[in-house]
Amino acid sequence: MSIPWPELMDHILAFSPGDTGELRAYFAPGRVNLIGEHTDYNGGYVLPAALTMGTWLVVRPRADRRFRFATTFSNRVVEVSADDVRFRPEQDFANYPLGVIDVLRRRGVEAPGMDLFFFGNLPVGAGLSSSASVEVVTAFAINDLTGAGLDRESLAVIAQQAENEFVGVNCGVMDQFSVAMGKKDMALSLNCLTLAYELVPVHSEGYRLVIANSNVPRKLSGSKYNERRAECEAALAVVKRRFPEVQALAEIEPGQWSEAEALLRAEGAPGFEAEVLVRRARHVVMESHRAREAARLLADGNIEAFGELMNASHRSLRDDYEVTGEALDALVEAAWSAEGCIGSRMTGAGFGGCTVSLVREDAVEAFTRHVEEVYERATGRRPSFYVTDIGDGVHALPALDALVR
Repeated sequence: MSIPWPELMDHILAFSPGDTGELRAYFAPGRVNLIGEHTDYNGGYVLPAALTMGTWLVVRPRADRRFRFATTFSNRVVEVSADDVRFRPEQDFANYPLGVIDVLRRRGVEAPGMDLFFFGNLPVGAGLSSSASVEVVTAFAINDLTGAGLDRESLAVIAQQAENEFVGVNCGVMDQFSVAMGKKDMALSLNCLTLAYELVPVHSEGYRLVIANSNVPRKLSGSKYNERRAECEAALAVVKRRFPEVQALAEIEPGQWSEAEALLRAEGAPGFEAEVLVRRARHVVMESHRAREAARLLADGNIEAFGELMNASHRSLRDDYEVTGEALDALVEAAWSAEGCIGSRMTGAGFGGCTVSLVREDAVEAFTRHVEEVYERATGRRPSFYVTDIGDGVHALPALDALVR
């Protein structure tokens, strides 16, 4: 994305007048999860990658202990005293950076006050981690400006904590971690239980990642996301009776699954159907295994086998985890029927949002035409497409004077 800095500076300086030399600029990407969905909060493996799309933040420090927030998405300015940082629904998007400010302060990192101007090109509510992008870029900027010296892993955990405790969305750490730690042309194979990770080269010559937005937004706090977490926690409690050493559901190996399944069917948990717990747990166990295997296939350049795992992932999310829905299923089925597509699946929490597909480079244009036609016929909606590259994680930008020239 080419940023029209001269035009943006008019908006920035109207919001925060003063010397442009005092302004600092930062960027945090969105992320696409290639495989490993709903395994992060179950202690499993994921395989996300940072995008070249994301969130830009321009900051001016203040000395009056006030935080002011503005964005290109709204004419509204949110202003909050440093002594009154708390969640309020009417603060809307500002609750995400305010949550980061709150968590940092509780960790001893005190920002004196700031003007924060956000803009970006991530579709909100599409499952590309727009909220994590905002949180991580805020944490990175405050860490930089205060000289707190926190590493990227710590910033990712702080951003997750802000979303869990301040915003009230019980998300795992994958989104924030991939936004903070991503590298160009690399996927991130992450163990969400231990935070051990490996950068995996994406050897996909001749293929492109195509993200399709269903244009059905989903809001995690208003979805069945927390319900799925509760079901997985109930399943884990049952499994621990037989495997007390297991800390998280995804630690169960595929070879142990038949015994775990029998236990879930025999004992169940109060308030939950045994069959539901079986399906949720089966998805987590097998999806975490797929994410581990996918990292090896991707590094080896076995792109067709990787595509098959993507397809298996979507079927599991549809049938066992039940988080896809009509729109995402229609998008994926359209992709599966398109020439040149070797793999497609929903990405993100589900209940709307996006799919990610691996498409032969010379077939991308025909692919998007086909998917658009089939999807619109099935749902009455038109999708949006993003042919994207894998980019770097959060970072500071050059001085704005240099960007504007």
